[in-house]
Order: sequence, then C-alpha cells, then structure tokens
Amino acid sequence: MPNPTAAMLVIGDEILSGRTRDANMHYLAGELTKAGIDLKEVRVVSDDRQAIIDAAKALSAAYDTVFTSGGIGPTHDDITADCIAAAFNDPIDVREDARALLQAHYDKSGQDLNAARLRMARIPNSATLIDNPVSTAPGFTLCNVHVMAGVPSIFQAMVASVLPKLTGGAPLLSETLRVDRGEGDIAGPLGAFAETYPDLSVGCYPFQKDGRFGANVVVRGTDPARLELAMKDLRGIFAA
Repeated sequence: MPNPTAAMLVIGDEILSGRTRDANMHYLAGELTKAGIDLKEVRVVSDDRQAIIDAAKALSAAYDTVFTSGGIGPTHDDITADCIAAAFNDPIDVREDARALLQAHYDKSGQDLNAARLRMARIPNSATLIDNPVSTAPGFTLCNVHVMAGVPSIFQAMVASVLPKLTGGAPLLSETLRVDRGEGDIAGPLGAFAETYPDLSVGCYPFQKDGRFGANVVVRGTDPARLELAMKDLRGIFAA
C-alpha cells in the first residue's frame, strides 16, 4: 500500500521577496520522511486572500494532508486563518477556548490581551486547536489542513503536536553513492539501472570540486533489502 501523501503551503510576501529564507519546508520534509508520509508538493503564495484560498482548496483536494506556515500572528497582514475558514466555508471569530489560552498567557506575563493579540484567537468554528508550547497562540486543523505559525521554533513544536495523530506508512530510506564522473558519462548506465529498479527512486545530483565533475547518485525506497541489493548493483556498475 502506498504511503499517505502531503503538501505544504508556505504563505508570506517575505518569503517571495527573498527577505526571509524558509526553513520550515526542510524541517517538515525530514519529519514526514521519518513518519512514512510522502511530501509531494510545496507551494509558496503571497499574502493575497484569493491566492491562499485557491491554493488551500487545491492542495486539500489533491493530497491526504496539508500543512501551512505563516500568517497567523497579530498584525493586519496575518490573514491565513480567515482565508482557510473561507476556503472551507466555515464561520470564524474569536473562540473562547483560544481566548482563554491567550488570557492566561498574557496575565502570567503581565501584559494586556489587546485587540491585536486577540486576533490570534480567531479560529474557525469547526477547527481543532494545535498546541503551541512556545508562545501559546494556537494553530488549528480544519478538514485535512493543519494551519501553523511561520516562526521556525513554533512551527516545529506544532508539527510535533500534529504528527503523532496522523496515519503514516513505511519510512523512506536513502543511500548515496559518489561517482567521480560527469553526468554525461554516467547517464546511460544510470538510466539502465533505474529501469531495472522501477520500484525505487533514483536521483542524480552533480557537483564540481577542484575543477573536476562528479555526481552523487541517491537511491530511495521503503524496503531495506531491496535498497541494499540495488546499491550493490550500483557500486558494481561504477566500480571500474
């Protein structure tokens, strides 16, 4: 049986402008790989209401689960919660369970739960909250979409909260063989090797070092024995 599938929706003008380098995709991909969930697509969209709605609906329909990052803070451009609610036609307003979490947090810190901070308690009616042990303001899950913060430490904590609740599959394993030849020299035998092992993923990633060309050949699969056999054959092909 194939592994469950996932997609990620990264939201924010700061990502597309190059001001902020996204670290959440790399982290999520690694965690999903270990859980046996195949990350199939990542989209990056601006802080545009219709773009977020359209992307969320499309990804939700295409994959088993979707993770979003960004846009659930207290400022005017944090519009993700409202957009996800709109995508699934679910009413949204300040939820008392989310308000209570924030009230306790800000009372403890001696700060006011002002109107801006209260925006982070706007949660769709049908959603379930995602725990945020870092800064308290919750994410939420609506249908198969998990809505999370963009700050990496908070995103990672929310992923840790959500993943145990998802059905995973077989972890994806990988092996790498460095070949000190150019891609043009290895393309033929590598293509034949890939045809011999259609159940495995075979990737070729070139590099240049000290004026010489080479490639890292990466073979991925879920069956350890099959992967071991393939790597033995691959080493034999490029041993000469």
